[in-house]
Amino acid sequence: MDDFDIVIRGGTVVNSNHTGRYDIGIRGETIVALAENLKGGRKEVDAGGLLIFPGGIDSHVHLEQPSGAATISDDFASGTQSAAFGGNTMVLTFGLQPKGGSIKQAEADYRASAQLKTYLDFNFHPIVTDATQTLLNEELPEIIRSGHRSVKVFMTYEGLRLSDEEMLNVFAVAKKEGALVMIHAENHDVITLETKRLVAENKLAARYHVDAHAVVAEEEATQRVLALAEWMDVAIAILHVSTRGATDAIRAAQQKGQKVFAETCPQYLLLTPAHLDQAEGAKFVFSPPARDQPHRDACWEGLTRGVFSMFSSDHCPFQFEGNTGKRLSGGVNDFRTIPNGIPGVETRLPILFSEGVRKGRITLNQFAALSSTNHAQIYGLYPRKGVITVGADADLALWDPEKEVTVSQSILHHGCDYTPFEGLKVTGWPVQTFLRGKPVVSDGALHASPGSGRFQSQSIGNGR
Repeated sequence: MDDFDIVIRGGTVVNSNHTGRYDIGIRGETIVALAENLKGGRKEVDAGGLLIFPGGIDSHVHLEQPSGAATISDDFASGTQSAAFGGNTMVLTFGLQPKGGSIKQAEADYRASAQLKTYLDFNFHPIVTDATQTLLNEELPEIIRSGHRSVKVFMTYEGLRLSDEEMLNVFAVAKKEGALVMIHAENHDVITLETKRLVAENKLAARYHVDAHAVVAEEEATQRVLALAEWMDVAIAILHVSTRGATDAIRAAQQKGQKVFAETCPQYLLLTPAHLDQAEGAKFVFSPPARDQPHRDACWEGLTRGVFSMFSSDHCPFQFEGNTGKRLSGGVNDFRTIPNGIPGVETRLPILFSEGVRKGRITLNQFAALSSTNHAQIYGLYPRKGVITVGADADLALWDPEKEVTVSQSILHHGCDYTPFEGLKVTGWPVQTFLRGKPVVSDGALHASPGSGRFQSQSIGNGR
């Protein structure tokens, strides 16, 4: 008789390339058997009628990240708890280099905090804000070799953005070290010029955030960074794509063989500029902003046609009430001072399942790829993460495909005081989450302790 710690019976196992009815045998933290009618489990889980996906990996999450005078409302504890209830078993967050500071020290401090609090496995992308010679020649290569094979740069935001020359210098280090560079692609000068025009016309309401972050700002910056990355022959990932022009440019680059990955997010499928016209429009301020229908259609096309390898949340939560978030410095009355970002780590996958799978836009296998497998492959975590197979970590999300839920702040577990998807009706919801063979969420309750997650080193990902 086989000796399993856990056997999960009767579920339908869904990987990115295959679907089948199998029992899953787990020993310790690892999947050791995948077959029909397994015997010998010390504990058995009845998954009859459920779908079993690889545990979700959200590779674009902001937790405990400095954000000027505002405060992100999720730390590693509340943020990863929320992620677990949303069917995730791993998050990749961001470690910010303070301007003029050491990225090495920032990495050490951030990792220490995460390890104490997180419920899920984790890694994080170092953000380069100050491309000094010390950083380029010493610290960044060391950080990459220590298990961070993806770094992020901004093309906008004062205090964060790099010039083209600085970005090219980061590209050179990444190419040498085998790393991937993640890009926030918006043209800073376009945003600055549009903001000055709007202020001169006394157009300060939240709605004008959309105008300030004009479509051309994203599309030009995307085209520019694609050209620079092609010239340097470096792999890049373009984040939170929201426009048709950016999607088309990425598709064209991919078709000619350029090493470029891309993602989009729930807000670019469902939210519209009209949401910012509401009395509480500040709740819907994020960058790039919500777009009109033709751009939302393009984002769906990017998902269904494989232009976007990843579907991420860009979870960046700020309280609406109080003086540390959206209302900071009277921000609700001036789009320039409203902190950019919305919560979404818990609702990412239910939205994709309901709007994508249930409405026939994507298949179950595409859901597995967009929610987990592609993230693991691109960010150097595969095959121990992102797949249900013998030898992989037993990271599993059990889904009830028929469960109907109305999204509401009252049922969510993040540290924010609202959800931008309030009232959205979805069909399909994760009901159990296992991290390395141990239940994290089951029957609506948390079963893990802070610090139970582990740092997962990145190797050079597939396709790079």
